[in-house]
Amino acid sequence: MKTIRTTLTVAGAALAMAVPLIGATSAPAFAASRDGVCDSGEFCYYYNSNEAGSVSDFTGSVSDLGATQPTCYDFKGAGAGQGLCVKNNAASVWNRTGHTVRVYFNSGYSGASQDFAPGAKGNLDATLKNNDASHQFLGGGGGGGNQSPVNDFDHGTRGFAADNCTAFAAYRIASRLGVPNFSNSWGGTTWGNAGNWANAARATGVTVNTTPTVGAIAVNDVHKVGHVAYVNAVYSDGSFDVEEYNWNNPLAYGTRSHVHVSDAQADFQWMLHF
Repeated sequence: MKTIRTTLTVAGAALAMAVPLIGATSAPAFAASRDGVCDSGEFCYYYNSNEAGSVSDFTGSVSDLGATQPTCYDFKGAGAGQGLCVKNNAASVWNRTGHTVRVYFNSGYSGASQDFAPGAKGNLDATLKNNDASHQFLGGGGGGGNQSPVNDFDHGTRGFAADNCTAFAAYRIASRLGVPNFSNSWGGTTWGNAGNWANAARATGVTVNTTPTVGAIAVNDVHKVGHVAYVNAVYSDGSFDVEEYNWNNPLAYGTRSHVHVSDAQADFQWMLHF
């Protein structure tokens, strides 16, 4: 059940103002850039409708906004709602990033959602107002921040073999990368086995290179029939983490950390940026 917003008493308001000072000793990711001002390059929640009240600003995806202090992401800016957790308390947003940002009803990027295009501002719809739990920067262009791994697969096939790497990657493309109708025949070509995905991407105009970014689809075209995975984290040394199906765990979800772009059988050779 979602938390219902209650009115703060004077004493409660004073406590809420004090809490962020306590939380400062264990600030969550992106805290260094979160100052309660909606700057260019940030996605911002507002406590009230029509971009009013206290602001909470973000530079990347967050899989769980957190519901309790001192570990939740809170409203930083001056105004109504300052010090409260953002989860289940936001009414409007402003997307000042270059990515479409999707706000979700549930943690882990799941449940009902609402998309905000780059530059868009507006109120959360009736389902998500005061019921926001996570948000996702869509697309593989980078800048979205590393993402916590979560097995959110809906087990739909989208024309691929059930519970194979291709079906999972297709789900992530459809649910996170802004291509909701992606399938084995998307773009008028047959994507087929994972080893063919780089060629299919080129044929349909999808950017193909060797640069890993969060949200990219990693392609291995040298291992048997190939393999595809979703990049959820990238590191300064060029290595990256992936989420995948049917690699170490037959027909099941798994993750790997600090893999690379190389010709090795266990690595990846290409990155697809939808």
